[in-house]
Amino acid sequence: MNSSSYQKIDIARELRLFIIASFVMGMGYSLFDAIFNNFLNERFPLTGFQRSFLEFPRELPGFLVVFVSALLWFLCSRRLGVIALILGVFGSLLIGFASPSYGIMTLWLFLYSLGQHVFMPIASTIGMELAKEGKAGQRLGQLNAVRNFAAILGSFFVVAGFKYFGLTFGHVFALAAALFAIAAALMFAMTPEREKPETVYLKLHREYRLFYLLAVLYGSRKQLFITFAPWVLVTVFHQPTQILATLLTIGGVIGILFQPFLGWAIDRFGERAVLICEAVLLVFVCFGYGFGKTLFSEHIAFLIACACFLLDQMLMSVNMARSTYMKKIALESAHIQPALTISVTIDHIFSISVALIGGVIWNVFGFEAVFLLGAGIAVANIIAASRIRIPASNPAKV
Repeated sequence: MNSSSYQKIDIARELRLFIIASFVMGMGYSLFDAIFNNFLNERFPLTGFQRSFLEFPRELPGFLVVFVSALLWFLCSRRLGVIALILGVFGSLLIGFASPSYGIMTLWLFLYSLGQHVFMPIASTIGMELAKEGKAGQRLGQLNAVRNFAAILGSFFVVAGFKYFGLTFGHVFALAAALFAIAAALMFAMTPEREKPETVYLKLHREYRLFYLLAVLYGSRKQLFITFAPWVLVTVFHQPTQILATLLTIGGVIGILFQPFLGWAIDRFGERAVLICEAVLLVFVCFGYGFGKTLFSEHIAFLIACACFLLDQMLMSVNMARSTYMKKIALESAHIQPALTISVTIDHIFSISVALIGGVIWNVFGFEAVFLLGAGIAVANIIAASRIRIPASNPAKV
């Protein structure tokens, strides 16, 4: 596609297609996530090791995503998104209907997760492409809110379907696959953008080193809270599964309103201010998790932990500021999606490593020490974010 025809793309049409695709895809992922653990429990007699091992095929695609995207360099982001969603179609169907053993199921889980991880940077890239100049954060916030709303509807659908309408795991896996197929068709209907050069995916640019550092810190911070924050509620405060489900639902509802506001704040105040604010709040979150029980009564400490859980869930969305920062510093527009893809790989290298280190620290020194480590990562994030400088003019226009 030449430059002139690219400029004639109907942005309003593209945005409508992508919003609907995001909603449908969000429902599909929500349906899958809502039943997967129960499906495992009923279909396979898993040991603790087998359940924990599943995180390997589930997270390995996050490390491999840059290499897979490099192999498919000839596809633009919209067409690569179609491939990612088709992987979701096959992954969901094969897990639901062709998993006679635990080992085979893990292969299909890898396939499904690969589609998820390939799509992660694509969602941000397309969202920013479909934003007005200076409004990329607002657009990403709106799209995240759409996916949040879809996820909540998907969870309610599963609850109501199993309770009142006799839904089975097979029904839900098939419905999730159908939703991924619809989202893929909508993505395919979008006009393909300009192709990227072959060499761009596996190349690290010195000019983006601060962006890569932010990816390291995000991956480290993310996994600490994904792994250990729920574990505090379960093991330290002895809360049942329903409490976690309730907190996740509340956080999802809050996110529908918070994420568009966050996107507006990124556009209004800039990535530097938003990322510093996130890191400062994370210091307080870490001390709330780690030392609330030491400083307060059991009941007050539990409420503090719940508040920290919700606040941290909201702060996860600040990752969109890293995406908009990349867009603003990109030397060429073709660098944006590959850089976001590399950041997913960097993120997963450090998230897996920190999870293992955190587990050792928890066992040897106690859970408080894990969150001291988290506070240290947050302080490093403050220092890194304070170095953000946005160039006055940017040659990379998406």
